[in-house]
Amino acid sequence: MNRGRIEAILAEAGVAREGHFLLASGLHSQYYFEKFRLLERPELLTPLCQELSKQLSKLEFDSLCGPTTGGIIIAYEIARILGKRCVFAEKTATGRDFLRHQKIEHGESFAAVDDVLTTGGSIVASMDALKKHGARVVAVGVLIDRSEKSPDFGLPLYSVYKNPVRNYVPSQCPLCDKGVPLSKPGGK
Repeated sequence: MNRGRIEAILAEAGVAREGHFLLASGLHSQYYFEKFRLLERPELLTPLCQELSKQLSKLEFDSLCGPTTGGIIIAYEIARILGKRCVFAEKTATGRDFLRHQKIEHGESFAAVDDVLTTGGSIVASMDALKKHGARVVAVGVLIDRSEKSPDFGLPLYSVYKNPVRNYVPSQCPLCDKGVPLSKPGGK
């Protein structure tokens, strides 16, 4: 799928927003990718998951893992397309883990997937949880990579759409300096 088609899908879903945003990582950004506008539209999400599935299908792995919340949907859809199992890593007091009696087999191999990559924190925590259970992670895949510098996972990183966006620590945010109101996406 070419970049123009991907951007058309993201535009149709209303994914890209401009303003002054507090990201889950604690960083500030002028741009935000509202994944839920995409996740609520299966007819737009599926082609992007098919594209990521094509990239991941070249690898050998048993299952997929996605972090809560949006990563669950991505893991499920790619698992469905590839005919594989999926699990999801939920937040706990000490990081992420597999609750609800999910079973991770020792030596089981995974592709860790998520919707939007900014710092990689959710993916790293999911990978740590997999390793804690004796699993191996062979690759990372995301729909949108918005990172300025992709994190070094020590594994291949696959993405459907790469669009580096500058993020700021709050004390060095030019949007704060200009008095642009800060919004926290994900709420009401």
